[in-house]
Amino acid sequence: MFDFLNPLLNRHPDRIKANVEIYTWATCPFCIRAKLLLWWKGAKFTEYKIDGDEEKRNKMAERSHGKRTVPQIFVNNQHLGGCDDLYELDAQGKLDSLLFQSASEVV
Repeated sequence: MFDFLNPLLNRHPDRIKANVEIYTWATCPFCIRAKLLLWWKGAKFTEYKIDGDEEKRNKMAERSHGKRTVPQIFVNNQHLGGCDDLYELDAQGKLDSLLFQSASEVV
């Protein structure tokens, strides 16, 4: 409905090709904040809710090189880190280019 505003707001959801995954807890404020930025960018993401599930948390820790805090965010199977890391990439102007790449374009 208001898609005409996307370019004015520096949003380009039509260009997002990346496979985005995020491990979260339902009540984690950092998880909510990270998902809001991804939503704002127009990224569709797979969310793994690991509340109280040690097996899922262990899988997350294995993928994130031992990190057990949430959120843990992956773009095209590359570990980005947590919420602060995601916002830092955005502040540096690097997040969009990661989101615009499809998994097959990543070398």
